[in-house]
Amino acid sequence: MGPSERVTIIQEIARRLAPEEWSVIDLTLKQFEFPWTNQWQGEKKPYVIAMLEDGSDEKLLALAEHLGFELHPDRPIVEPSFWRHDYLRLFITHLATHKVYAGTLQKRSFQHGICGFVAHKDIEPTKEWQDEILLALRTADALVALLHPGFHNSKWTDQEIGVAMGRSIPVVSVSLGETPYGFIGRQQAANGINKDEDTIARELANIFCRHKQTRKRMAIATVRRFEESDSFAEAKANMASVEKLKYWDSRLQSRVRKAVKKNGQIEGSWGVPQQVETLLKKWASVPDTP
Repeated sequence: MGPSERVTIIQEIARRLAPEEWSVIDLTLKQFEFPWTNQWQGEKKPYVIAMLEDGSDEKLLALAEHLGFELHPDRPIVEPSFWRHDYLRLFITHLATHKVYAGTLQKRSFQHGICGFVAHKDIEPTKEWQDEILLALRTADALVALLHPGFHNSKWTDQEIGVAMGRSIPVVSVSLGETPYGFIGRQQAANGINKDEDTIARELANIFCRHKQTRKRMAIATVRRFEESDSFAEAKANMASVEKLKYWDSRLQSRVRKAVKKNGQIEGSWGVPQQVETLLKKWASVPDTP
């Protein structure tokens, strides 16, 4: 890694480790063979940075991956501001004439831990907007194509799909009057006819929770939403999503357990703490998902 990448990854590790208890921070440093000390008098984030600064690239990357942060060679070092941290990044390609539908799907998907980028607002995007589109395509985790009639005639949508397929990220098409064609005809598809945006968003979330390339990101996003539950009803709904996850690891287990103690809406939601204990026992009996 270059100096800029090292600074970025060290700062990100420190940001993610700082909220943990001191014992967990030191345990993590020890397990990844970084130095540690019980003589530190300052705050946690500067401590982590000090312990990491001389670490090898290999160890830094391994620890970052453990914490759910990965550097990708085809992504910018600085993540674009239009993505929500820890959420699945979904590029939504659509016809400009159906931008309202795409915008509604974007809002509904957010409730499932998916941050959607609506491809373009105008038929002829400005140069600045084209730059934003390219940046979103380079940093997205997946792409969904909304196949309204005439989709194939657009000179933009096929290019957007081509970039996504060139990056080998999951491409899902939603048939809304046009049949999947060409290479996207071979990818996973959903039938959107007679279904509202809520239903489509839920189906997309289920697809990405199962897909090998996106299930980890969806698990992180789902646990984040669970941690941030702001009502008893939301805690129960988010718990139901956590129970459906197809990916888990020890860090997510720890976060789910701590959420019960730290969030009164979760702790006070009838039956949810018991569901957490049952789920954690299940997770403990099987190895981490690869």
